[in-house]
This record gives sequence, structure tokens and C-alpha cells, in this order.
Amino acid sequence: MSRSEFRCRSCGRAPTTPLLSMGTMPLANSYVKPEDADGPEERFPLDWVLCEHCALVQITETVPPEKLFKWYYYYSSFSDTMLAHSQSLADRLTRERQLGPDSLVMEIGSNDGYLLQYYVKNNVGVLGVDPAENIAKLAIERGVPTVMEFFGAEFAKRMAAQGKRADVLHANNVFAHMPDLNGVVEGIQTILKPDGAAIIEMPYVKDLIDNGEVDTIYHEHLCYYSAASLANLFARHGLAVYDVERIAIHGGSLRVFVGHKGARPAGTRLAELVAEEESWGVSRPDAYRAFVRRVETLKTDLVALLRELKAAGKRVAAYGAGAKGSTLLNYFGIGSELVEYVADRNTLKQGLCMPGTHQPICAPETLAKDRPDYCLLLTWNFAEEIMRQQAAYREQGGRFIIPIPKPVIV
Repeated sequence: MSRSEFRCRSCGRAPTTPLLSMGTMPLANSYVKPEDADGPEERFPLDWVLCEHCALVQITETVPPEKLFKWYYYYSSFSDTMLAHSQSLADRLTRERQLGPDSLVMEIGSNDGYLLQYYVKNNVGVLGVDPAENIAKLAIERGVPTVMEFFGAEFAKRMAAQGKRADVLHANNVFAHMPDLNGVVEGIQTILKPDGAAIIEMPYVKDLIDNGEVDTIYHEHLCYYSAASLANLFARHGLAVYDVERIAIHGGSLRVFVGHKGARPAGTRLAELVAEEESWGVSRPDAYRAFVRRVETLKTDLVALLRELKAAGKRVAAYGAGAKGSTLLNYFGIGSELVEYVADRNTLKQGLCMPGTHQPICAPETLAKDRPDYCLLLTWNFAEEIMRQQAAYREQGGRFIIPIPKPVIV
């Protein structure tokens, strides 16, 4: 499909306005076996566009979900920060909604049970929904009942027919992944009890553009949300955003609270944020031009820094073999000549190579043993946690380069 034929994933209207073209890129989680590193890799266009009708920012390419999510390398439980964040949220909702054994908390994209496990500990009924068989099996072993399917309208109808409707429904950092966006929201409307609440978290597009977070743009992330675009989306399906919170996780995120239309009055925070977005031009392309300029400056500055370090005889490794890191390395053209290898805590990735750029992925302990002079922190959104874990490396003189929002050596 050409860009001129593309229709908005939310409102279905055309045309959309081009914002940024990143060329063709490998899939951010398509890790490569060392013996296959010289072979061809699939690449797909990565173009960022804006729907001026409903304010949704999105990419135009839709990679089949089965290719992206049937076997998945991202385990939420590898992050201590994410676990603490999840426990706090589960405890809060258990208390505020007075949940118990007869309640049902569901999660779309429940991963390895990182969130629902805390509801289980609170003696609350749960059901996870995740298509990735490898991580869903881990959740089940952890005591978190999980259905290995994609969530959508038909799935929700089947669950509702079985009497499974949600008091609370979570969708954390998964809403960006939905190709059938309206089908998912229709499913939420079906499966949510009349007084139920959907609590949805996703990276906030305003924080992304303010901080130059270009590494958040990749093929799994089809959509990039504002409060305005979310309000427009849910309103078409008999649902309403009644509250919103801005939270710091993942470089700046939104947490929206959604219920059936008319079930709850909208809070003042939603109206204030929508008004703030209107003032900075959430649906106008000019508001995004500074982001594109900032990204080009960031690319130039970071590559220049790495080349200067290399010219001075310094060795540089990286930490964080996630999608953000894959995107940054590939879009900025940072190969093994500048960054030798990538350390990561996820044991499933260790022994493989980064998509596109092919740096080997090793265990985090490698940094302290190998002692590169600098470590490019690709998972900059968990900087404090990772630098704390890498105390031995730092004590030996190792220094970190934090690339976002601008390169800083710490």
C-alpha cells in the first residue's frame, strides 16, 4: 500500500500527513543467529504519519502480527523497575476497586504474568491474554491463568458468552501494537462490566517528540497516542476516558482510565490535558517538525561522539538488546565498528546477534570482565536501575553514554 492510499487506523480517513521517513528497517526483535549473520534479513518501510482528523500518529506499514508476536523475546519480568511499577498498580487497584476472589482482572498482552501475579497474591481472580506461546507458558507456570490468543472483538464475545467479564482490564504497553485498533476497542466495550474500568498505559507522543525519542518508533509500535486521539477512539465505541495520569516510566507515558460512556464523570485532568494538547498543536504537522530536526541533530552528535572515542583508541560496548536499541543502532547506522557488542539481562537473547547491525549479545557480567571504556546505554529508560546493577563495571572506571534526549557521558 502506498502512503497516499493509507487510511488512519483509528478513524479510517485519508489522507495522512507525512512526518518522518526512516527508510527500510529490520524488525526490532528479529534477532539473528551468529551462523546466519551474513544472510539476508527482512526489512520493511518505517514511515511516521499524522491523521489531522483524529490526531493519531502512526506508521503506515503493518507487519503480520504472527510474525511479530507468536514467539516473543521481551520478558517484562527482567526489569526490576517494571515489577515494582506493576505491584504498585495492582495493589492500588485492588484497594480502590475493592477486588477479591469473585472479581476478574484481565490483561491484554499479559506477557509472563509480570502484573497479574500481584493480583494473584492479593487473592483476586485473573485471566491473561497473550499470543506469544513461549512467555504465556511461563505465566501459567507462575500461577497466572493465560489464554494464548490475540485479543479482539470475537475473542471478547466468546469470553462474555462464558460469563467472563472484567471488573478491571489492563493493557500496558500493548495498545501501540494493535493493527485492528477498532476491533480491540470493540472487544473492550464487550468484555468490560457495566461499572468496570480499563486502565491502559502507553508511551505519550508529547514526551516522545519533546525528548527526541526516535528509538520508540519501530514496526511493533503501529500507533503513538495523545489524550485527544484516545478520547476520539473510545468515543466511537460507547466508551469514555474519564481520567488520565502522566507517568515517568518508559521515558514518559500516559495512563488512561476508561469506562462505559456515562458510567463516570470525566475528571478535570483529562480536560486540562486535552486543552494543553490543543495549544501545542497535537493535530497539526508543524508541531512535529521540531522533533524531526532534533532527531537529525541527535544522530549527528551521537555518531560523532562514538567516532571520536574510536579514534582516541577507546572501546565501546552497549547495554540493552531491546527494540529501542535495535532501532537506534539501525537508524543511526551504528555497527560493530563503533559498538563491539551488546550486553543484556534477557537470557533468551544472549548468544544471538542484534538485528541489522549484528553485534553479538552477551550477559551483563561481560562488562565488568571485559572492561570496555564506555557503554552506550540503549535502555536509557531504565538508566538508574542498570547503572546500579553495573556498579562493579563503574567502579573499574567504566562510563555510560546516555543517548536520549542528547548524548551525555556519566
